[in-house]
Amino acid sequence: MTRLWDRNEPLDRLVLEYTVGEDHALDDRLVAHDVLASAAHAAMLHGAGLLGDADRAALERALVEIGDAHARGEWRVALEEEDCHTAIENRLVAAVGEAGKRIHLGRSRNDQVLAALRLWLKDELATLAGEAESVAAALDGIAARRGALAMPGYTHMQRAMPTTLGGWAGGFAAEVRDDAAGLLAARRRADLNPLGSAAGYGVPVLVLDRSATTRALSFAATHEPVTAVQLSRGKAEATALFEASLLGQDLGRLAADVCLFATAEFGFVRLPAHLTTGSSMLPQKRNPDLFELVRGRSSEGVAALYELLAVTAKLPSGYHRDLQLTKKPLFRGLDAVSASARLMAHALPLLEFDEARMSAAVDPSLLAAERAYRLVKEHGVPFREAFRRVREE
Repeated sequence: MTRLWDRNEPLDRLVLEYTVGEDHALDDRLVAHDVLASAAHAAMLHGAGLLGDADRAALERALVEIGDAHARGEWRVALEEEDCHTAIENRLVAAVGEAGKRIHLGRSRNDQVLAALRLWLKDELATLAGEAESVAAALDGIAARRGALAMPGYTHMQRAMPTTLGGWAGGFAAEVRDDAAGLLAARRRADLNPLGSAAGYGVPVLVLDRSATTRALSFAATHEPVTAVQLSRGKAEATALFEASLLGQDLGRLAADVCLFATAEFGFVRLPAHLTTGSSMLPQKRNPDLFELVRGRSSEGVAALYELLAVTAKLPSGYHRDLQLTKKPLFRGLDAVSASARLMAHALPLLEFDEARMSAAVDPSLLAAERAYRLVKEHGVPFREAFRRVREE
């Protein structure tokens, strides 16, 4: 098994396992994007006169076949290969011979992994934003069906003023849509093309057209100067995790309300049996586990963000192997928020609301603020005096 950095010297097995860690398995989700970036790099080399017509055509055909085979589950990145870049290049060499050895010209694993990761991250953020929009749409559906139902609004967990189910659902929908917008905006740092920066200091002797791969891969711009690329590592990832964490927190707060409203003391919400679990001891209980877990899992995006920032903090300039450790928290954090968003979009339309219980909770005391404002509007009473009068009623 030949790795891209091999010098024909044996590597201690324990060192291999420790340094690779889970990277080979994590890289499986980057294969499709590394294939795209490799095809764009081959086309750029061809345009620069550094790759012949036949080699370019052979590489493009082989890359498509390798990517398709991976998508079908016919191969996975092995521990001995370490990463998807080695796995793909080994298969290219096996498929097209010498042409497969020419594709690494003008690039390093440093810019190669970052290109694949940024392409993946742009797609993932768009997907997560779409999942957030699905949650907002589910909340819109609640407002459309039962939005006129009266219910108390709460401050300090105490009944404060009357509101409606539509007001409750609409507030969460607006914030979840704001989260979706934040996720799309988070693509800005990932939308810079790192290809051609190589190990962080460009490529000597060769003249590479970095703008060609920028256009081919639909990056917004080329990342300049080349020395900035490695310094940027972790920033696009942290921005993505920050925005995902905000979505996770909003989902957690929404789930917390559902848990509260589903208690016997509130009774505003009835959960369908197939959304709940039972108790091993108490036969009468049905538990809102899924909403409790959404509430709890809101911490995962935050934890992943802290982990990633801790890896990159105070690193000197240039590339360091520590940066390999940013993938795991990035994937884990985004996966957790995505799972919660999909679950909430599925479960929210199935909630049932008890009109009688909600209306009964809107007692006359909740109209105190309204009475004070009427004194101001209809009788010109200063607000503080109106407040005092109502309070003393």
